[in-house]
Amino acid sequence: MTDLKDILHEDDGIKNDDLLRYLEGNASDEERFAIEKQMADSDFINDAVEGLQGFQDKQKMQQYAAQLKLQLRKQTSKDRKRKLRRNLNSQQWTMVTIVTIILLCVLAYWVIRLYQHKV
Repeated sequence: MTDLKDILHEDDGIKNDDLLRYLEGNASDEERFAIEKQMADSDFINDAVEGLQGFQDKQKMQQYAAQLKLQLRKQTSKDRKRKLRRNLNSQQWTMVTIVTIILLCVLAYWVIRLYQHKV
């Protein structure tokens, strides 16, 4: 999800501008038919249109969308930082484990070698 400008997936086949024209009643008959067909096929689009119809003021709707995008960016950046920190911690313990095993192997070799020379 590299593009956070448009929450609708490209495979949904509907653009924000088309959706806004539909909600304002400025869409052509073909666009209106296409959007209504997609609403019938997709519960996500149907819910989006129903939710957006509750906004009377276009400016408030855009402000709300901008606020949601900002919250989404903050949340995803926090999740990335947590994952990175978790990966570094797991790598650190992996390295400690590997070094410990190597040291135990060297110590065992040294003890066996020492025991063989005494006998």
